Amino acid sequence: MLALITGATGGIGCAFARLLAAQGYDLILASRNTKKMRAMQHRLPTKVQIVTVDLSKEADCHRLYDMVQAQKIDLLINNAGFGVYGAFSDTALEEELNMLAVNVQAVHILTKLFLQDFIQRDYGYILNVASSAGFLAGPLMASYYAGKSYVLRLTEGIAQELKESGSRVRVAALCPGPVNTAFHQRANIHQAIKGISPQCAAVEGLRGLFAGKTIILPDLQTKAARFGQRFLPERMLLWVLYRIQKAKAQKQ
Repeated sequence: MLALITGATGGIGCAFARLLAAQGYDLILASRNTKKMRAMQHRLPTKVQIVTVDLSKEADCHRLYDMVQAQKIDLLINNAGFGVYGAFSDTALEEELNMLAVNVQAVHILTKLFLQDFIQRDYGYILNVASSAGFLAGPLMASYYAGKSYVLRLTEGIAQELKESGSRVRVAALCPGPVNTAFHQRANIHQAIKGISPQCAAVEGLRGLFAGKTIILPDLQTKAARFGQRFLPERMLLWVLYRIQKAKAQKQ
């Protein structure tokens, strides 16, 4: 068994790598950080290949696929991503476009390319790491939330297409709330709500994927929040979300 994980050098991606290696998967890790990937390569108990790529570049996404396609990957985990915080009128356009290239464009490209191979073989799993942010609009992180919504809805649409065609290929979106990773430090914000561990998110992500779920909410807090959103008007949700997001900056 062989799994490809993007953004595997920390957080949820690293947890996925450890879990899958413990289950006997050989791994291909893809990120910009060669040093961290080499360290993981020496620590994990199965065969680990590393590919240094910048997933914000379309050409690197295609290069990654071309380098590993012949190995008949069983599982693709699109995990790489980061956030940009601030009012949309103030945030740097270049940084946002770079974020959307990693969070959206790379997921789109890799999902399409590997999905075509999986459909031809009638076997394979794709797990796209989205976010509970994908269910909402996100004042003060508007681009990030919009990007995660794209990943979530793309995954849902693909999953239904596969179901209608009778394919055995499975595609799912993992939608955690806050997770205790370096995500908040990179976005230069404070984590306002207590998060779950990367291990918990990864365990539930794999469990849901292999159980045939399309949308995976990994903890009770996220499930409760998702349920509660149905009873609040959109205007009220946006009012609440703005204040939650605002608090992240105030506590730095």
